[in-house]
Amino acid sequence: MVCALDGKSKSYCTPEAYKGASPSLYRNRGDGTFENVTKAAGLFDATNKMLGVALIDYDNDGWMDVFGANDTQPNRLYRNKGDGTFSDVGVMAGVAFNEAGVARAGMGVDAADYDGSGRQSVIIGNFANEMMALYWNDGKGLFVDEAPGSTIGRASMPRLTFATFFVDVDLDGHLDIFAANGHVADDIARVQPKMSHAQPPHLFRNLGGRKFEDISTRVGADFAKPVVGRGAAYGDYDNDGDPDLLIMANNGPARLLRNDTGANHRLRLTLTGTSSNRDAIGARVRVLRDQGVPLSRMVKTGSSYLSQSELPLTFGLGAATKATGIEITWPNGTTERVAGVAAGQAITIQEGKGVIRSAPFKGAAR
Repeated sequence: MVCALDGKSKSYCTPEAYKGASPSLYRNRGDGTFENVTKAAGLFDATNKMLGVALIDYDNDGWMDVFGANDTQPNRLYRNKGDGTFSDVGVMAGVAFNEAGVARAGMGVDAADYDGSGRQSVIIGNFANEMMALYWNDGKGLFVDEAPGSTIGRASMPRLTFATFFVDVDLDGHLDIFAANGHVADDIARVQPKMSHAQPPHLFRNLGGRKFEDISTRVGADFAKPVVGRGAAYGDYDNDGDPDLLIMANNGPARLLRNDTGANHRLRLTLTGTSSNRDAIGARVRVLRDQGVPLSRMVKTGSSYLSQSELPLTFGLGAATKATGIEITWPNGTTERVAGVAAGQAITIQEGKGVIRSAPFKGAAR
């Protein structure tokens, strides 16, 4: 299908010209086979145009919920009822639309505890002139979009954001926000002269207190280069304990950005389930410190946009040289505690057995 961008030129049609498609949920039978339980779980909805999905336990009830970022359709927040079914509470929770009651072009999405509250909030990439959404979880079943009144909203307004996620790039204990940007129309500058096809990514540093600053132009010339960004992921490819970034480009090469963040201490956890699933998807981890609130993370798949970041959890400890304790709530609901662990190492914790492996980071004792 071809549409006109300015009444004369051919370009991509807007999502309204296309039909939606339902998400699918396949239940693992445990014998190497799966069954489609989409309708039985209450998830069938052919009006959806989801481009991003994030796992989230937004109400901290121990049941995994699902957030879906929709393109020109209301975003979905599927609450897990705990009986194998879900209900969409997106409208009631305040995440379905923007402040004006309009559905945006949701692309990438991620969920994490960025404010130290122990509750997961949501970041969403949207279309140019829409700004990103940062839905803060108030702990009472409601989310408030804090982007419009913040640096995130102002900086992201002229960008078209696909991939986005929370990641602690400077290892100070606060989750920062990364966004990969790039327009869908290669000739967009002809009709919107201030807009470009290739766009630089964004990096918003978390200052604490639910405040962010845009440091995109202060983290190296390679980071600031425009790219037609689509997928993106983070992972410690050089095993030095800090998260590196991988950006995928539309019709272009991938860009691997090495993180040389500095001297903050860090601890990396890999979880292995036994009675829980082997990869410990859904496990909640709290790292305790002598100073500061506990750091809360969840092992998850998905998020970003058409990408998968690493499963191990990296905790930035700032100036602290150790974690005074680690608390793990495994997917099956059991809780396990590990006593003080020194920073500067990657450890593997097996469900029911504690730490089974540890190794220092390459070229560093941080």
